[in-house]
Amino acid sequence: MSLANLLDWFAQHQQLLGLMGVISLIIFIGSILMLPWLVSLIPADYFDHESREPPSWVKAHPVIRYSVFLVKNLFGLILLIAGLIMLVLPGQGLLSILIALILLDYPGKFRFERWIISRPSLLHLINRLRIKWGKPALIVHEIHPR
Repeated sequence: MSLANLLDWFAQHQQLLGLMGVISLIIFIGSILMLPWLVSLIPADYFDHESREPPSWVKAHPVIRYSVFLVKNLFGLILLIAGLIMLVLPGQGLLSILIALILLDYPGKFRFERWIISRPSLLHLINRLRIKWGKPALIVHEIHPR
């Protein structure tokens, strides 16, 4: 697709692009407003372990277990693809990618999450939000290099 064709497409779909921009703005504002509440839901000792306890649905009937696993990972994959697309189109690409990484199951996920949350500036920001909501600060297990 040439640049001229792309510009023609944008010109023909201005209303769609405007709608996408409005939806993106609403999602952005909603995510900012929901962030403190979501952060307050994390148990204080969630990251204070070497490994994570499996969620309760893992011990459920195999049909339920595989259904939840499939839906969660399929939704995560869709969000990951959408997030990558939104890096160049209107939308919350980085936020979508972050949510996708939280939803998807992959080796080393908990260690990766602990590494991200242990960044001093991010941990300080999250703990300030938690304290404002009357929750104790997160305790992060020290990560030892392998």
